[in-house]
Amino acid sequence: MAESQPGRIRVYRGINKDGEAATVHLFTSGLTLPFGIAFYPPGSDPSYVYIADTDSVVRFPYKNGDLAASGPKQVIVPNIPSFGRLRGGGHWTRDLAFSPDGKRMFVSVGSHSNVDDTDGNTAEFHRADILVANPDGTDLRVYAWGIRNPVGLAVSPQTGELWASVNERDLLGDNLPPDYITHVQDGGFYGWPWFYIGSHQDPRHAGKHPELRDKVVLPDVLLEPHNASLELTFYEGDQFPKKYQGDIFAAEHGSWNRSVRTGYEVIRVPLKDGHATGEYEDFLTGFVTPDGGVWGRPVGVAVAPDGSLLVTDDGGNCIWRVSYVGR
Repeated sequence: MAESQPGRIRVYRGINKDGEAATVHLFTSGLTLPFGIAFYPPGSDPSYVYIADTDSVVRFPYKNGDLAASGPKQVIVPNIPSFGRLRGGGHWTRDLAFSPDGKRMFVSVGSHSNVDDTDGNTAEFHRADILVANPDGTDLRVYAWGIRNPVGLAVSPQTGELWASVNERDLLGDNLPPDYITHVQDGGFYGWPWFYIGSHQDPRHAGKHPELRDKVVLPDVLLEPHNASLELTFYEGDQFPKKYQGDIFAAEHGSWNRSVRTGYEVIRVPLKDGHATGEYEDFLTGFVTPDGGVWGRPVGVAVAPDGSLLVTDDGGNCIWRVSYVGR
C-alpha cells in the first residue's frame, strides 16, 4: 500500500484474530507522493515492483515474499511533468499498469489545471494524458489524450484493453459533467478541455476546435458528476458469486464541490464479454451519515488471494476487507 504524503510503501501480511494485519513492514520510503503500484512482469513470478511517484516512475527489485526492498530504486521514467503540490500545482496522483504481454507500460498523468486551454500552454505538456512506454522507460509517447484526470488504470484480463477511471472538470454546476469509467483507445481523444462527454462544448471555450468535435470518444460508463472516481480493479477471485467474475470494482472518493454529497462508496461495473453495458451499481456504501457527515472515503481497490476485496480508505485511515459468506 502507498502512503502518499509520507512517501512510503508498506506491506501488510495476514489477518490476526482482531481483524487487523498480522504484520506490517516498511518496504521503502523517501518517495515523492507515490500512488500507483504494479508488479512486473505480469504473472505469478515478478522481478520488479514499479511505483508511480508524482514526478517519475521508479522500480525496485522484487521477488515473491519480499517485505523490504532488496536494492536501490531505479528511475525508469524521469521528469513526469507535474510535481503535484510540491511545484506547480495540479493533479498529483499517478497510476500505472502493464499490458498482458508485458511489452507496454501505461502511466496516467492528470491535468495541471481545471480547464485551461492547452493551446500553446507548456504547463499542460504531457498532462491530461495517458502515456505509454516500454517497461524500461524508452519510447515514451502519448497513448490517449484529453482525459482531465485519469486517476486509476487497469487492464482487462479478458480483452487486454486498458481501462481508466476519470475525474472530469469542475465549476459547471452540481450536475455537469459526469465522471466516467471507460476503456481507452490508442490515439483516442476524450474531449478535455474543449469538449466533454462526446461533442458537448465547454462554454468556457466556446467555438474552439470545431474540427475535434466529432473525434471525441464517448466514455463507456457515465458516473455521478463529481463522484471523484479513483482506482479500479477487475474481479478475478472465486470467492464472490459467479456473476461478479470479470466485473470492475471502482472506488468513488466523494464530491467536495457539490451541494448534495455524491460518491463515498465502492461501485460495481457489470461487464458482458469484457465490455461495459453502461450501467453501474452501489456495492459498498454507508460512509455518509444522515446529517451529511463523512467517515470514509475509498481510494484503492484490490482483490486478495482468497478472493475478498480490499479497499483503502483515507477518510477512516484504514483498509476494509469485504468477503462473501453466503446469503
